[in-house]
Amino acid sequence: MLKTHMIGGLVEAGCDEAGRGPLAGSVFCAAVILDPKRAKLVPEFEWLNDSKQLTDKQRYTLRPVIEREALAWAVVEVSPKEIDERNILQCSIIGMQRALDKLSIRPQHILVDGNKWKPYVPEGELLEIPAHTVVHGDATYMSIAAASVLAKTYRDDEMMRLHEQYPQYGWANNKGYPTAEHYEALKKYGVTPYHRLSFNLKLQQV
Repeated sequence: MLKTHMIGGLVEAGCDEAGRGPLAGSVFCAAVILDPKRAKLVPEFEWLNDSKQLTDKQRYTLRPVIEREALAWAVVEVSPKEIDERNILQCSIIGMQRALDKLSIRPQHILVDGNKWKPYVPEGELLEIPAHTVVHGDATYMSIAAASVLAKTYRDDEMMRLHEQYPQYGWANNKGYPTAEHYEALKKYGVTPYHRLSFNLKLQQV
């Protein structure tokens, strides 16, 4: 079982994102606050891990459990247009901080997957909330893993909806990532309003 907290006694929020690498679609960011004592008693939380290490079935089984058992959770979407304007790293951080803004409980400490972060001062507050970045945090801490699952499943849902509009790009399978199928569709059909124009949308010839 993953760790339930980094600093005992503090209300901790775990943050993660899904969709930094795709050529199309939004990046989805999530924040989750779990009760460490309760989390240890939830059988399904034995599965919690980096969402990429879970099956679709496991992720979608875990999502309602996380939403039910979390003390607070939030998911936000940052559009391809904003990604083009700001860059994907900035949007990932901004998105996670917007998710924190939406939490019904103010955390006292923040755990962030990865190694990049910016000081976070909630609106109306004067002091920054302390944060720790954790490489592979989604495979280390329950709250980050839970955020990973929410971000991933909500993003996958959105890509399935977009697939209905643009089936020729294969987004139901590739979820907007840079596969050969996706590059071939771009070559044949061009870009959509959901493509990230600041990304390299042409297959590189080696």
